[in-house]
Order: sequence, then C-alpha cells, then structure tokens
Amino acid sequence: MRLAIACPDALRDDANNLAMVLGFGPADALTYGALGWQDAAGNLYACASLPVSATFTAAAQAGLQRPEWDDNNHVNMAGANRSQAAMVFSLEPVLAMPDKLTACAGDDSAATLAAMGLTHVEVEI
Repeated sequence: MRLAIACPDALRDDANNLAMVLGFGPADALTYGALGWQDAAGNLYACASLPVSATFTAAAQAGLQRPEWDDNNHVNMAGANRSQAAMVFSLEPVLAMPDKLTACAGDDSAATLAAMGLTHVEVEI
C-alpha cells in the first residue's frame, strides 16, 4: 500500500519527530520539508508519499517508543506523540485539515493529494 500524507505547517516539527520514530533514523527528520501544497483556504502543507507495509498503520497508531538508534535523545518524543494524536488514516481520500496529519491510501500520490483537496504551489527558495 502507498500512503500520501499531508502535513500542515504547524505540525511539521512534530510530524518529523514522528517520522523518525516510525522510520529508519535521523534522516527521517527531513520527511516534511517544503510547503509545496495548499488547500482551498490557503493553508500550506508539506506532503510525503511512501510505500508502507500492511502493519504500518497499526504500528503508527500504537504506543510510541524511542527508537533504538536514538541514544542521544535526538527525537522529541512529546512532539512525536502530539503528531500521532493529530493523525488521521483513511483508505479513501479525505480532505486535508490544517490541524491534522492526514494520511490516505492511494497508488497515485498526485491524484490522492488532489482528492484530498490540495494543489501544488511553487515554493520560494
């Protein structure tokens, strides 16, 4: 299964901490970077698309544990927990929300993000 995930600007730091907990290491802190997507109200989102295992959604909703690799407390576990509490999973596209980390299943990420009410915007560098 592939997930398209819309992360509103206000949740980026927390969501990147969650990505490190659920991912493979410190590089996952870059999962939600540029705010390249926008909803109809003008709210900006950083989006990610990733293939996940059949057990990923259950693991992402279970109690979080500090990753074994994080022996220097790099991960902000409070932030990861806040992000997890704001997470919405759906097998069908639902509208992205400016106060939720919205993850929807879909093989075509661009089409899934569009169905989530998001349009791609140019990012100033």
